[in-house]
Amino acid sequence: MVVPKILTVVQARMGSSRLPGKILLPLAGQPLLVRMVERVQRAPLAGTVVVATTTDPADDAVAACCAAHGLECFRGNALDLLDRHYQAARHYGADVVLKIPSDCPLIDPAIIDEVVRFYLDFAERYDFVSNLHPATFPDGNDVEVMPFTALETAWREARRPLEREHTTPFFWENPDRFAIGNVTWDAGKDFSMSHRWTIDYPEDYAFISAVYDALYNQNPTFGINDILRLTAERPDIAQLNAQYAGVNWYRNHLDELKTVDSSQTRTI
Repeated sequence: MVVPKILTVVQARMGSSRLPGKILLPLAGQPLLVRMVERVQRAPLAGTVVVATTTDPADDAVAACCAAHGLECFRGNALDLLDRHYQAARHYGADVVLKIPSDCPLIDPAIIDEVVRFYLDFAERYDFVSNLHPATFPDGNDVEVMPFTALETAWREARRPLEREHTTPFFWENPDRFAIGNVTWDAGKDFSMSHRWTIDYPEDYAFISAVYDALYNQNPTFGINDILRLTAERPDIAQLNAQYAGVNWYRNHLDELKTVDSSQTRTI
């Protein structure tokens, strides 16, 4: 059996309207992006992990951060994230490509492996596998997997702005063309709208910092169950960003999305 070359692409840039420079904010003594990539790299099935930033001068800081910490870095289109993802995959000669956004510094490596293993086990059956359609894990454990050939098809054919900006909607918005696989949380729960572990607002940074402060020194490899235990014991931490639970990018495109409805997002 030929082992596919797996590439995990973490798209990151300094620009953020709500929390500028969030990816380089300090987290347990290192930039947030570094801490996140460390977590991704702990997943044995993540393959090569590359930070895909832009060619904008503002993102020289991202490239410098990667160089200083020995992280792979690829620079591409600032606005067309599908193109940036595709060009990175092409540059590294990937057979299988993962998309993990850079705003997930609490992502659990075990969840990454679970989604990738599912894809590898059923590669002949599915063109695209994620844990997001529908989502069940706490928000911030986003993993999407696709073969390079499918990514190339999306890159070549996707036309709508949201398909270029968000990289993968072309797959799950066309279930008649692509076989879509989904991994749900084996706990049998759905915390996707109630537990927010991603970063987009100052309150999110306060929450993530509090989690790292409480768990990292004792166990740098802390996972989903450790965070759930902490937030159960410390509801004050859970409340730091609870007001944004369920808020995601879908809310701005409900009139355009065919496979997502208002039950999967919340307005502020």
